Amino acid sequence: METTEEIEKTDQSNDQPMDSTPGISSNLEKPENGSARKGSATKSKKRKKTIKDHTAPRQPLTGYIRFLNDRRDTVRNENPNLPFAEITKLLAGEWMNLPTDEKQQYLDAAEQDRERYLQELSAYKKTEAYRLFTQKQANRKQKEESQEDEIPEKEPENLFTGFDIPIFTEDFLDHNKAREAELRQLRKSNTDYEQQNAILQKHMENMRAAVDKLTVETQQQHSNNTILQEHLQQIRSTLAVGFSNLPLPGTKETATLQNIDSYMNKLHSILMDPNNSNHTFTNAVKDIVS
Repeated sequence: METTEEIEKTDQSNDQPMDSTPGISSNLEKPENGSARKGSATKSKKRKKTIKDHTAPRQPLTGYIRFLNDRRDTVRNENPNLPFAEITKLLAGEWMNLPTDEKQQYLDAAEQDRERYLQELSAYKKTEAYRLFTQKQANRKQKEESQEDEIPEKEPENLFTGFDIPIFTEDFLDHNKAREAELRQLRKSNTDYEQQNAILQKHMENMRAAVDKLTVETQQQHSNNTILQEHLQQIRSTLAVGFSNLPLPGTKETATLQNIDSYMNKLHSILMDPNNSNHTFTNAVKDIVS
């Protein structure tokens, strides 16, 4: 038989409302004082700290972040009573409604910054500092893996027992609302990134079209150059045949296909010489050219 005290405790536990907050199992036991059990609960695994490379090149900024940096102080001065989240929301709205030409300036600057980062990163990977950093990363990873092998696996029932904030409390609900607000902001940022990606895709399509156009024009130029080369070769052959029987005065050099260029230069110098008195040679050149 159950005692009166046990029956009263059972009724009180049945009257407690169930928490509908997503992400927390309803099977968690709640003690009589309304806080989560902590006595025998194991602590949650701490987040691993990543090693920061202070010698690496500065990370590039996106166009949206550049816009935020330009406008944040102005909006904060215009709205001194608004919290940080509301200021960020206002800035996000301004970015959404920003004219395309103004937004493009931030995106172009971000693209230039990204190219700068890739060039500096490529050069940095060849340095001794990068080699030492990667070696330090590898040593730390090996050490963490060896430590994880020594830690025994935890039982499934202890997965939800490491919360610092007791469930079924106002603090827990406030904490959950704050996380949901952060999630909405992340979704908003994701939408902005998708818009930036669409703009970059458009730029890439325009660049591909420009490359295709330049390729066609280059091929046409190559064809024109080939035609001109053939025409020039034909002229050289004609001149070589025409002047093959006309030796130059003094050198007695005649024109051939191999020396036609130098032959024509010497012929031009002779004809342009004001002291040239060989009218017979000059008339012979005129007859060949005509």
